[in-house]
Amino acid sequence: MSNPLPPVSSAPLIVVGAAIVNDRGQVLAAQRAEPPALAGCWEFPGGKVEPGESDVSAIVRECREELGVEVELVERLGPDLPLQRDFGVLRVWIARLAEGEPTALEHAALRWLDATELDDVAWLPADAPLIDELRVRLAEWGG
Repeated sequence: MSNPLPPVSSAPLIVVGAAIVNDRGQVLAAQRAEPPALAGCWEFPGGKVEPGESDVSAIVRECREELGVEVELVERLGPDLPLQRDFGVLRVWIARLAEGEPTALEHAALRWLDATELDDVAWLPADAPLIDELRVRLAEWGG
């Protein structure tokens, strides 16, 4: 008799995000279009790391899929953050655009924010703990 359920993975869920910073010291915020419970909230673009994929490869892939751009990672932003609903972790990297202009391919809207504008949007609860550190980083870069 075969088991109709897929095997449960023991690997923790890792979600990556890109805090993309431009030459003016602004960060790109992306407004969720779905699921309905998260629609309208703002986030760092990104997504789940696929099996066998590195964090870096996942961020590059997600930015290509969601924004139509190529990015280069600069450094980590903050520690791993626990994801309550999915029982995994969020890892966010500061990134720079390497090629292309961001387009909202999977989001409702995109917005460039400087350090003084970070509180102007409703961040997803998973991303919100990084905003104070990001504000300091942007201010250091002249944003």
